[in-house]
Amino acid sequence: MPTPDRIIRLKTVLARTGLSRSTLYRKIAEGTFPAQLRISVHGAGWRESDIDRWIDDPTGWRLERKIG
Repeated sequence: MPTPDRIIRLKTVLARTGLSRSTLYRKIAEGTFPAQLRISVHGAGWRESDIDRWIDDPTGWRLERKIG
């Protein structure tokens, strides 16, 4: 049985990617980083699998998302 995809919060994303908060949001606006998901009225997070794919290939992530 596959492991369910976890939702991770900003602090974890920043720690795993090494990006600053401003760089992360700039990359989201440019379309070169996965966008966050709304998980509550005042909360957002990212699918862990999206972040893992970005970490594996940060320069190819945009191309993969456009093709797929």
